[in-house]
Amino acid sequence: MSKAFWKGAITFGMVVIPVRMYTATEDKVLRTHYLHKKCFSKPKQTWYCPVDEEYFTAEDLVRAYEYSEGQYVTLDDSDFKKVPVATTHAIHILGFVESQEIDLTYYRNSYYLEPEELGVRPFRLLAETLRKTKRLGLAKVAFQRREHLCCLRPLDGLIALHTMYYHDEILPWRELVPPEQEITPEEAEMANTLVTAMAMKFTPEEYQDEYRQALQRIIEAKVKGEEVKVPRTPKIAVPDLMSALKASIETAKRESEAKEKLRVWTARERSRQPEKR
Repeated sequence: MSKAFWKGAITFGMVVIPVRMYTATEDKVLRTHYLHKKCFSKPKQTWYCPVDEEYFTAEDLVRAYEYSEGQYVTLDDSDFKKVPVATTHAIHILGFVESQEIDLTYYRNSYYLEPEELGVRPFRLLAETLRKTKRLGLAKVAFQRREHLCCLRPLDGLIALHTMYYHDEILPWRELVPPEQEITPEEAEMANTLVTAMAMKFTPEEYQDEYRQALQRIIEAKVKGEEVKVPRTPKIAVPDLMSALKASIETAKRESEAKEKLRVWTARERSRQPEKR
């Protein structure tokens, strides 16, 4: 686990729970670099000033806010520390809401909260209360130079914090809603049957980034000097709706039966294995 990047307290009512915050996720992408095509060396990033007609580096940059066209005021780290909000050092819970009230579009990033030694008892009490009431703590907290709307969610004895977009950050979507279409009873029944046939449990460890894995194989092949073959792009055809539904149901049933056979076989094989002492 990486080091905590924020320390403060969860506050609601008169309750104060000292906590540390950790990043909960990481992006696993194959990182590439831009190199000078001529010699394969890494370039140094520089900026060019058209007024002074000179190049400069990051050391000569300042952060500024444009308050009027062409008029700026500079800001440094001390200015951000002076922002007078209580949430700079506190996760202030505004209230408790049911999870289904928050549309998934609002969620941004995830973090883990860990109690300080003095906050273990109230921390566990809050986590257990959230679990029993099936509610989320709607809160605000300031870090990374902005105040975040967020929610607290119980997570196996821990508390996860999810930052959220503010309402005015959500782009309008109603204009994208397609026009009404008449759905026949047969189509509705077939669609329901297909969804039922494809019902499953979410087991996150079963899913992997196949694009990243395929790209890794391409990189390894290029390192070895092997030829990389371009796969054929499948043609996208839109079949008759009812025919597509019927074919999909048959496929889903076969896949479901195959998964069930594999599950039974796996369980049988595990039962045959001697117990470890």
